[in-house]
Amino acid sequence: MKEKIEIIQSDITKQNVDAIVNAANTSLLGGGGVDGAIHRAAGSELLEETRRLGGCPTGEARVSKGYRLPARWVIHTVGPVWRGGHSRERELLASCYKNSLKAAVDIGARSIAFPSISTGAYGFPLEEATQIALTETMRFLASDKTIEKVVFVCFGDRATEVYKKALLRLA
Repeated sequence: MKEKIEIIQSDITKQNVDAIVNAANTSLLGGGGVDGAIHRAAGSELLEETRRLGGCPTGEARVSKGYRLPARWVIHTVGPVWRGGHSRERELLASCYKNSLKAAVDIGARSIAFPSISTGAYGFPLEEATQIALTETMRFLASDKTIEKVVFVCFGDRATEVYKKALLRLA
Protein backbone atom coordinates (compact mmCIF):
# COMPACT_ATOMS: atom_id res chain seq x y z
CA MET A 1 0.00 0.00 0.00
CA LYS A 2 2.93 2.34 0.62
CA GLU A 3 3.58 2.53 -3.12
CA LYS A 4 0.26 4.38 -3.53
CA ILE A 5 1.28 7.08 -1.03
CA GLU A 6 3.36 10.13 -1.90
CA ILE A 7 4.56 12.80 0.51
CA ILE A 8 5.48 16.19 -0.87
CA GLN A 9 6.05 19.75 0.31
CA SER A 10 3.88 21.95 -1.88
CA ASP A 11 0.68 23.93 -2.26
CA ILE A 12 -2.43 21.73 -2.11
CA THR A 13 -4.32 24.11 -4.41
CA LYS A 14 -1.89 23.27 -7.23
CA GLN A 15 -2.26 19.48 -7.07
CA ASN A 16 -3.30 17.71 -10.24
CA VAL A 17 -5.46 15.03 -8.60
CA ASP A 18 -9.13 14.14 -8.85
CA ALA A 19 -9.94 15.49 -5.37
CA ILE A 20 -8.24 17.61 -2.74
CA VAL A 21 -9.22 17.56 0.90
CA ASN A 22 -9.99 20.81 2.64
CA ALA A 23 -9.27 21.07 6.35
CA ALA A 24 -12.46 23.06 6.85
CA ASN A 25 -14.34 24.52 9.77
CA THR A 26 -17.87 23.40 10.60
CA SER A 27 -19.49 26.23 8.63
CA LEU A 28 -17.69 25.27 5.38
CA LEU A 29 -17.64 28.99 4.56
CA GLY A 30 -13.88 29.47 4.42
CA GLY A 31 -11.36 30.49 7.00
CA GLY A 32 -7.61 30.66 7.45
CA GLY A 33 -4.80 28.33 6.49
CA VAL A 34 -5.58 25.56 4.00
CA ASP A 35 -9.29 26.40 4.07
CA GLY A 36 -8.75 30.01 3.07
CA ALA A 37 -6.20 29.09 0.39
CA ILE A 38 -8.59 26.57 -1.19
CA HIS A 39 -11.49 29.05 -1.18
CA ARG A 40 -9.32 31.77 -2.74
CA ALA A 41 -7.94 29.47 -5.44
CA ALA A 42 -11.32 27.88 -6.29
CA GLY A 43 -13.12 31.21 -6.63
CA SER A 44 -16.41 32.58 -5.34
CA GLU A 45 -18.43 29.68 -6.78
CA LEU A 46 -17.00 27.41 -4.08
CA LEU A 47 -18.41 29.61 -1.33
CA GLU A 48 -21.78 29.71 -3.09
CA GLU A 49 -21.87 25.91 -3.17
CA THR A 50 -20.62 25.38 0.39
CA ARG A 51 -23.32 27.73 1.69
CA ARG A 52 -25.88 25.27 0.30
CA LEU A 53 -24.21 22.27 1.98
CA GLY A 54 -25.34 23.41 5.42
CA GLY A 55 -22.09 22.86 7.29
CA CYS A 56 -20.30 19.71 8.37
CA PRO A 57 -19.85 18.12 11.81
CA THR A 58 -16.35 17.31 13.06
CA GLY A 59 -15.08 14.02 11.65
CA GLU A 60 -17.45 13.95 8.69
CA ALA A 61 -16.92 14.99 5.06
CA ARG A 62 -18.85 16.88 2.38
CA VAL A 63 -18.09 17.18 -1.34
CA SER A 64 -18.18 20.18 -3.66
CA LYS A 65 -16.89 20.93 -7.12
CA GLY A 66 -13.33 22.22 -7.50
CA TYR A 67 -14.21 25.16 -9.76
CA ARG A 68 -10.93 26.96 -10.64
CA LEU A 69 -8.71 24.35 -8.95
CA PRO A 70 -6.88 21.68 -10.98
CA ALA A 71 -8.81 19.12 -8.87
CA ARG A 72 -12.32 18.30 -10.03
CA TRP A 73 -13.64 18.02 -6.47
CA VAL A 74 -13.00 19.37 -2.99
CA ILE A 75 -13.73 17.05 -0.09
CA HIS A 76 -14.31 19.20 2.99
CA THR A 77 -13.63 17.58 6.35
CA VAL A 78 -13.62 19.12 9.80
CA GLY A 79 -10.80 18.04 12.05
CA PRO A 80 -10.97 18.17 15.82
CA VAL A 81 -9.49 20.95 17.91
CA TRP A 82 -6.84 19.42 20.21
CA ARG A 83 -8.03 19.58 23.82
CA GLY A 84 -5.32 17.47 25.40
CA GLY A 85 -6.46 14.18 23.89
CA HIS A 86 -9.40 13.58 26.23
CA SER A 87 -12.26 14.64 23.93
CA ARG A 88 -12.23 11.89 21.28
CA GLU A 89 -9.76 13.89 19.16
CA ARG A 90 -7.93 10.80 17.88
CA GLU A 91 -11.14 9.04 16.92
CA LEU A 92 -12.50 12.16 15.22
CA LEU A 93 -9.28 12.73 13.26
CA ALA A 94 -9.29 9.09 12.10
CA SER A 95 -12.89 9.63 10.95
CA CYS A 96 -11.80 12.63 8.87
CA TYR A 97 -9.45 10.42 6.85
CA LYS A 98 -11.87 7.46 6.61
CA ASN A 99 -14.81 9.64 5.58
CA SER A 100 -12.76 11.65 3.08
CA LEU A 101 -11.45 8.49 1.41
CA LYS A 102 -14.95 7.01 1.34
CA ALA A 103 -16.28 10.23 -0.22
CA ALA A 104 -13.52 10.05 -2.84
CA VAL A 105 -14.57 6.52 -3.78
CA ASP A 106 -18.24 7.56 -3.85
CA ILE A 107 -17.52 10.30 -6.43
CA GLY A 108 -15.25 8.08 -8.52
CA ALA A 109 -11.96 9.75 -7.65
CA ARG A 110 -8.81 7.72 -8.29
CA SER A 111 -6.38 10.22 -6.76
CA ILE A 112 -6.65 12.43 -3.69
CA ALA A 113 -4.46 14.96 -1.90
CA PHE A 114 -4.62 15.62 1.83
CA PRO A 115 -3.24 18.44 3.96
CA SER A 116 -2.16 17.68 7.52
CA ILE A 117 -5.60 17.96 9.11
CA SER A 118 -5.91 19.68 12.52
CA THR A 119 -2.15 20.28 12.98
CA GLY A 120 -2.22 24.04 12.34
CA ALA A 121 -4.51 26.36 14.26
CA TYR A 122 -6.39 23.38 15.76
CA GLY A 123 -3.23 22.33 17.63
CA PHE A 124 -3.22 18.54 17.13
CA PRO A 125 0.33 17.27 17.80
CA LEU A 126 1.97 16.74 14.39
CA GLU A 127 3.60 13.37 15.08
CA GLU A 128 0.43 11.83 16.42
CA ALA A 129 -1.76 13.31 13.68
CA THR A 130 0.66 12.00 11.04
CA GLN A 131 0.53 8.49 12.46
CA ILE A 132 -3.28 8.55 12.43
CA ALA A 133 -3.37 9.94 8.87
CA LEU A 134 -1.01 7.32 7.45
CA THR A 135 -2.45 4.39 9.42
CA GLU A 136 -6.05 5.16 8.41
CA THR A 137 -5.05 5.72 4.80
CA MET A 138 -3.12 2.46 4.57
CA ARG A 139 -5.97 0.58 6.25
CA PHE A 140 -8.42 2.04 3.72
CA LEU A 141 -6.17 1.28 0.74
CA ALA A 142 -5.82 -2.33 1.91
CA SER A 143 -9.59 -2.85 1.80
CA ASP A 144 -10.59 -0.73 -1.22
CA LYS A 145 -8.76 -0.81 -4.54
CA THR A 146 -10.46 2.25 -6.09
CA ILE A 147 -7.94 4.88 -4.95
CA GLU A 148 -4.70 4.63 -6.92
CA LYS A 149 -2.78 7.55 -5.44
CA VAL A 150 -2.85 9.45 -2.15
CA VAL A 151 -0.68 12.54 -1.84
CA PHE A 152 0.04 14.10 1.53
CA VAL A 153 0.83 17.74 0.82
CA CYS A 154 2.90 19.17 3.64
CA PHE A 155 3.42 22.79 4.56
CA GLY A 156 7.01 23.34 5.64
CA ASP A 157 10.13 21.26 6.19
CA ARG A 158 9.18 19.90 9.61
CA ALA A 159 5.84 18.42 8.54
CA THR A 160 7.41 16.92 5.42
CA GLU A 161 10.15 15.27 7.48
CA VAL A 162 7.68 13.93 10.06
CA TYR A 163 5.45 12.42 7.35
CA LYS A 164 8.36 10.83 5.47
CA LYS A 165 9.84 9.29 8.62
CA ALA A 166 6.43 8.00 9.75
CA LEU A 167 5.80 6.38 6.35
CA LEU A 168 9.16 4.61 6.48
CA ARG A 169 8.28 3.15 9.92
CA LEU A 170 4.96 1.70 8.73
CA ALA A 171 4.94 -1.85 7.40
